[in-house]
Amino acid sequence: MTNLNYTFTKKTRNITFGLMAIGLITIIAGFITDTVPEEEGYHHTRVWANLLVNSYFFMGIGLLATFFMALQYVAEVAWSVAVKRVYEAVSCYLPVGAIIMFLLLLAGQFHLHSLYEWMEPHITSATLPDGSLNPHFDEALANKQVYFAPWFFWLRTSLYLSIWCWFQYGFRKRSIEEDLQDGTAIHYKNMSKGAMFLVFFAVTSSTSAWDWMMSLDVHWFSTMYGWYAFSGMWISAMVTIILFVLFLKRKGYLPQVNDSHIHDLGKWVFAVSFLWSYLYFCQFMLIWYTNIPEEIIYFQDRLHNYGYMTIMWTVFFMNFLFPMILLMSRDAKRNYFFLTTVGCIIFAGHWLDVFMMVMPGTVHGNWHLSWLEIGTALGFLGLILFVIHRALTKAPLMIKNHPYLDESIHHHF
Repeated sequence: MTNLNYTFTKKTRNITFGLMAIGLITIIAGFITDTVPEEEGYHHTRVWANLLVNSYFFMGIGLLATFFMALQYVAEVAWSVAVKRVYEAVSCYLPVGAIIMFLLLLAGQFHLHSLYEWMEPHITSATLPDGSLNPHFDEALANKQVYFAPWFFWLRTSLYLSIWCWFQYGFRKRSIEEDLQDGTAIHYKNMSKGAMFLVFFAVTSSTSAWDWMMSLDVHWFSTMYGWYAFSGMWISAMVTIILFVLFLKRKGYLPQVNDSHIHDLGKWVFAVSFLWSYLYFCQFMLIWYTNIPEEIIYFQDRLHNYGYMTIMWTVFFMNFLFPMILLMSRDAKRNYFFLTTVGCIIFAGHWLDVFMMVMPGTVHGNWHLSWLEIGTALGFLGLILFVIHRALTKAPLMIKNHPYLDESIHHHF
């Protein structure tokens, strides 16, 4: 099979529908069975927290695929042109993920869940409307009330999501148009737009992580948090890209992709794994070493107070040790079995990383890894697989008229 158009088979489609059905049933069952008394502060919070874990994790894959696409344009990279339609297809999940993320945050603003402490009414006011003292007043939050003012939060969130999606749509649209037009005008336009996106993303990748993830532990902050969250999303996106490339190669597609392309993708996975590991360890080590009470509470909650120690160290070894050992050699980066195995381990490991970022600050010790967590994750997995497979059918897998196409096809080392 050497045709250029991908066919989304009925079998594959049914698998994605089945996963989405599992997720939907799981979420509904979660709302029905999560009956912890509301006065304990966990009423349905475990379900909402799972929705946040998966909304952020899977949206991040689409977002960082868009980042990778912009990076390839700005750096004028040739080798990745052969797999361009794959990372474009992965980026197509970004608008879907952005809508889900927006709706989830909106539910919090309407007090349908209590994931974000700073969204609670009157918590930053020393007195209640009747003039009495507010027993829930939080002085630390009161000092941050300008930043967390609803209008400012929603302005930031709307700008993040809408501008990210606007860039993604433009990159994808112009790439398909390039197949129909000769010349380099579209390519150079994508280069300039890519530079603009990278500048915008350089700021918003961190600020969005502060707003949506770090503020779950609202009294704590880390100057490395934005980079740490960014690197986790980046490696998850790279793993998704390489797994789809390997899947398509096994199905007989992407004849232009050779072992050198696979090797380069493997090097990206290897390198970004080390970037994440460096940031993960340094954030922990610096806070542990200084031992300042208001800083160490974040890791105390994860290591001692709420029983996440096993997951914390499992995440580190899954996302550092396995890639380091299994992808060190040149041959391993060209071995489909090794890349698929390590990719699946890293994918699961970074889902657990986001799980650990969310749960201690929301459900505290009321956490589990059971049917609710697994079912919700499978539902979102089915959704992203459906979106990516569908996007792959919308344009030929072999692009045309790209100025570096010939160089990419003859990429060997």
